Formats: sequence, structure tokens, C-alpha cells
Amino acid sequence: MAPVSWPGRLRRVVDPYVAALLGTVALATLLPATGRAAATVGWAADAAIGLLFFLYGARLSTREAVDGLRQWRLQTVVATSTFVLFPLLGLAAAGLVPYLLTDDLYTGLLFLCVVPSTIQSSIALTSTARGNVPAAICAGTYSSLLGMVASPLLAAWLIGSAASFSADGLLTIATQLLAPFAAGQLARRRLAAFLTRHKKPLGVLDRLSILLVVYTAFSRGVAEGIWQQVTPIRLLALLCVATTLLALALNTTSLTARRLGFNRKDRITIVFCGSNKSLATGLPMAAVLFGASAGPVILPLMLYHQVQLMVCAVIANRWSRDASAVPAPGLALREGKQTAC
Repeated sequence: MAPVSWPGRLRRVVDPYVAALLGTVALATLLPATGRAAATVGWAADAAIGLLFFLYGARLSTREAVDGLRQWRLQTVVATSTFVLFPLLGLAAAGLVPYLLTDDLYTGLLFLCVVPSTIQSSIALTSTARGNVPAAICAGTYSSLLGMVASPLLAAWLIGSAASFSADGLLTIATQLLAPFAAGQLARRRLAAFLTRHKKPLGVLDRLSILLVVYTAFSRGVAEGIWQQVTPIRLLALLCVATTLLALALNTTSLTARRLGFNRKDRITIVFCGSNKSLATGLPMAAVLFGASAGPVILPLMLYHQVQLMVCAVIANRWSRDASAVPAPGLALREGKQTAC
């Protein structure tokens, strides 16, 4: 086997997209948008969010979503982990304030707990570990659809006044998220071939749009003194909290899937889909819900995303090397501690 180059080893440790996110945060810290520039960037970010959710809707295969209903038990377990287990863990973390987390970071942790599962990462990890890939596609799809409604409502319950949940706020959510998504679904038949031919450049457009959202949020945060509120010690504590949250989710989903009698492939799907959180959906949603206060709120989600990529990649590779191995409770916790914190 040829030796892996240093850049190759670095890419295995730090996802290039996460590196771009961190670079965007640094740019917003050094050169935040202010005055007229802030207004222009804010308008562009709103347009980017609408475009993102239009593309999400246009890419969603209605046939795949309907076919996934046949595996309702698996989908129920994943949805329960995403929208019940995580919020409960978030509530249990209230005791960490103010010792490890500030009020703003805890708000971000609660928001992380209500974000839907990811699609791309869950599929990639499930495929690597030789799990049930079609079920992973459906699980991510259902989670995203349910998250359109469940995430704002759960955030209203858990976070309350920290986010914009007035009638106007809900109208903004419907206008910026649900309406473009529905329009994308209606246009899917005409755009399906185009989206398939231009999948790679459109994927780049997705990520650039999210980077714009991050830049806008942190520009506002810098103006409000975010880095005076979030010290390096707080960030380290947040990293450890995110790692612990992921370990609890991995082991709980693994134990639940085993107790319910799912086969090995389905257990792999449940573990990854039930423990991952979507950065692509969460960041635009945070921008809509929290507005100018979104800067510190999105930090937990960004850190959790990096930790989930690192830890779950190690676990998926381990399971792929031994197809007879059964995902067992405790394995994810041990590997997560060795890898991330």
C-alpha cells in the first residue's frame, strides 16, 4: 500500500468543508460586514437560504420517500432519536450552565438537539459500514421533511423567547424555508435531469451559500462582542460536551436497535442516521430563527458536525473491515473518546 501524503492525512482528520467554515468564521472576525455592507450581505444570505431549500425540494425523490414507508419501524426509531432522545439529552445538560457553558452556548446546544438528521453524511457512513443504504436515504429524507415543522416547534418549546417565534417569525420560516422547498418539489420533474447533470457544481453552490450564511451570522456576532463571551476554555468545554452527546446518541441508538431485533444492516443505518445532525439544514434555519443572535448559537452545531465526521468515520471503517461484526453498545463510546476528546 502506498504511503498516504501529509495533505491526505490532514483531509482524513479535518473535513475540507469544516476547514472552510472555520476560515469563514476567521474572516468574519477580522473583516466583519458593517453598515451598508451588512445589509447587502444579509439580503444575499436570505436569498441563499431560499435557494438552498429550493434545491433540497427539487432533489427529493417522492418515489424514494414513499418506498421508505415499508420500513416504518426503522424510520420511527431514527425519528425518535432525532426529535425525542436529543431534546431530552439537551434538557439534561441544563446543569452545565454556567459552569461549562454560557447561556448562549446552551441555547446553541438545545438548537443542535432539535436539528434534523443529515442525508449525505449518513448515506456515506452507512455505505462504508455496509449497512442498509436505501433505508439511510429514506431516513435522511424523512428527517429533513419532519424537521421543517418539528425543529421550529421544538425550539419554541425548549428555547422560548431566545428565538423569533412570533406570528411574524413563523411566517418568515414559511416564506424562507417551506415555500422554496415546496416550489422545488413542484419543479422537480422539469429539473431532475439538469440537477443530475450538474450535481457537482450545484453541490459547490450549496456550500458557498451556507458559508455566506455563516459569514453573515458571525459578522453580526462580532459586532455584539461574541469573542468576549466565548473564551478558548469555553470552546474546549463545548467540544467535550459535543463529544459526550455524540457518544450517548451512538450507544443509545445501537442498544435500542439491538433490543428491537433489527438485523445488522438496519442497525448500522439506525446508529448513523439517529446520531448525526445536519449542518446544511441547521445553519440556515438558525439564521432565520435567531437573526442577529445566531453567531454563538451555531457554534455547538459546527463543533458537533466535525466531531460526528471524525468519530463516525472511524466506526464505519472498523465495521467495514469486519462485515460479520455486530455494532454493539459501548463500542462507539470507547472509539469516540479515543478519537475526539
